[in-house]
Amino acid sequence: MSFDNKLSFRQYVVMKHDRAELLTSLSLTIFRTNGALIAAGDALTASFGLSSARWQVMGAIALAGHPLTVAQIARNMGLTRQGVQRLIDELERQGIIGFEDNPHHKRAKLVRLTAQGETAYAGIMQQWNALAAKLAEGMDAERLTTAIGCLEQLAAGLDDNRLPD
Repeated sequence: MSFDNKLSFRQYVVMKHDRAELLTSLSLTIFRTNGALIAAGDALTASFGLSSARWQVMGAIALAGHPLTVAQIARNMGLTRQGVQRLIDELERQGIIGFEDNPHHKRAKLVRLTAQGETAYAGIMQQWNALAAKLAEGMDAERLTTAIGCLEQLAAGLDDNRLPD
């Protein structure tokens, strides 16, 4: 692949209009952005003795509006049940989450935030909302909405083409 030194790779790809290459460029940008989001999340959660991964699990529970099983949390987040279980175990040791009986399953307990977990989650979200407002300054709402649609379509396509475990 050759392109004029005056053009960036991104500009070259956009000019070429090859959707596969555009999707590759988007994927690389997502990877870079994910790393930056994890670093920002780790910074936001550090004062609460948490990590961005633990915050993500807390968010899955909080946003559901009701207790969930570990398998439901994993499925909602697109993660493995084992990975989520490890985070749940850490959060339980910290007093952030608790368990309750599941009327639909004897062994799969329901996971809920404790009062301490709700307080920590609210504090983290307050800090995140301030950062999100700052980051969103100057961003176009229509372009953000389009980006969300693209990412949802990409996630659905990846889910549909997931290889068996």
